[in-house]
Amino acid sequence: MKAIFIIALGGAIGSISRYGSQIYLYKLYPFVFPMGTFLVNISGCLLIGILYGLSEKGNLLSPEWRLFLITGFCGGFTTFSTFAYENVNLLRNSDFLYFGLYTLSSVVLGIVGVYLGIFLIKSF
Repeated sequence: MKAIFIIALGGAIGSISRYGSQIYLYKLYPFVFPMGTFLVNISGCLLIGILYGLSEKGNLLSPEWRLFLITGFCGGFTTFSTFAYENVNLLRNSDFLYFGLYTLSSVVLGIVGVYLGIFLIKSF
């Protein structure tokens, strides 16, 4: 139960941070290009890389801090960071087939899923 609370707290802070960042960035860059989401995704990837690097380098993060920062905060801030980290692991393990399959199918099927969901709701 403690782990769930730690993850939930980190996720709430991450989600609020994402929302605030996107609103702020949209005010700075009110373009058609979704700059807020783009920058949140990229900064989230950098952050999760730093955090995993710290946890791999001599266990500088306790298991609780890993749950709070990586699973909770980064998960709430952007799931794209987890997606990118999983792809890095596939590349590090030389699982190139799974890397290509995971990346391509996630992007294509994710976009198809959103389109299909909108289509289904508008059709009924």
